[in-house]
Amino acid sequence: MNLAEPLQKFATNSLEEHWMPFSGNRDFKADPRLVVKSEGVYLWDHKGGKIIDGSSSLFNVAAGHGRSEIADAVHAQMLQNDYSPHFQLGHPGSFALAAKLSQILPEPFNHVFFTNSGSEAIDTALKMVMAYHRARGESQRIRFVSRERAYHGVNMGGVSLSGMVKNRETFPVTMPNIVLLRHTFDPESRFERGQPERGAELANDLQRFVETYGGTTIAAVFVEPVAGSTGTLVPPRGYLERLREICDANGILLVFDEVITGFGRLGKPFAAQAYGVMPDIMTLAKALTNGAIPMGAVAARDEVYETVTNAAPENAIEFFHGYTYSAHPAACAAGLATLDIFEREGLFEKAAALTDYFLGAVWSLKDIECVYDLRGDGLIAGVEVQHDGVPGRRGQELQKRLFWEGLHVKFTGDTGILAPALIAERAHVDEMIDILRRVLTTL
Repeated sequence: MNLAEPLQKFATNSLEEHWMPFSGNRDFKADPRLVVKSEGVYLWDHKGGKIIDGSSSLFNVAAGHGRSEIADAVHAQMLQNDYSPHFQLGHPGSFALAAKLSQILPEPFNHVFFTNSGSEAIDTALKMVMAYHRARGESQRIRFVSRERAYHGVNMGGVSLSGMVKNRETFPVTMPNIVLLRHTFDPESRFERGQPERGAELANDLQRFVETYGGTTIAAVFVEPVAGSTGTLVPPRGYLERLREICDANGILLVFDEVITGFGRLGKPFAAQAYGVMPDIMTLAKALTNGAIPMGAVAARDEVYETVTNAAPENAIEFFHGYTYSAHPAACAAGLATLDIFEREGLFEKAAALTDYFLGAVWSLKDIECVYDLRGDGLIAGVEVQHDGVPGRRGQELQKRLFWEGLHVKFTGDTGILAPALIAERAHVDEMIDILRRVLTTL
């Protein structure tokens, strides 16, 4: 496609048939922002403009765009075996990917269930928790704990766990027996880099739930180690450790939603390793295939897997759950190629090496008048701007303006979330920050 093709090729009427996700359809179709090419850390729009991808698209293109290794692996797999079901059958790729993934997962995570997205991974984890407690004879554990300002995908299980009101107010029929911990944002900790020193005591909300409802009625706690989609809320020091302690004391499973934090975002393979707190179940997606093909996964501690499988009769189906496209051959090929890139190019280590420079560059924006807060850890940071009287309106306009100025940033409300690809260099960070500064100083 010629990048210089005129906008008229994409007239409003030609866009109308697609009902777009998480978008203002009328607004977008009146002034579309179409990406027609991507390579490395850059995108190109339909007018020929070059845009640096400041959020790794949706935090999923960790190894950069246009990786021929992934495309070649998928092409070869599609020619050899384009599809085979995983219900009572299998193909070699899924077992190879699970084995390779288990090598970078913390011990004792040696069992992986594949899904097609992070949203499906959350619903799968909910079922996995229920199956585990049933196998232990504890079906009375019907309560699930999540957090205010939480985002756990858009399937109904994830919507039920959601603590972001816009993700649930239109969908009132959700799972019962969900209780929410308070979120960890503290105005007194604004502009604090990395893990805030205050706030570990907020984890004691879980102890209150134990005392209110009974610990034996609570099945699991779902948390994002870094609450990403709400605008990058980094966990206070000691907060995750306290959740783990309360869970252990009451037989409650701890589930980390690592859909955003997984695969090097915090300089380690997973946030569990970065923060030194081991959950019982981890949900994964996004960077698992570098965004090339939809795929998600749920990793379970050996004890969870063995409890569920050993409780079933011999030769029986132990876990009545799965999707038509679970462990699709092409997705597995993409996953294997992606993990090879991460290892071969040392991208997790590269992310760790870039962290100080990246966070320092983000914090250089502190002097701008409209900047309300800066939060971040590893290669993810939130730049929150003061709203203009209508929360979210300024952020929505900023996202559009930044795109035309040459920078893609994912906004939630009035917070832009910076998460460069792990292949980014210091010059790329400088480019992102320069554009942000130029635009923000005009507000």
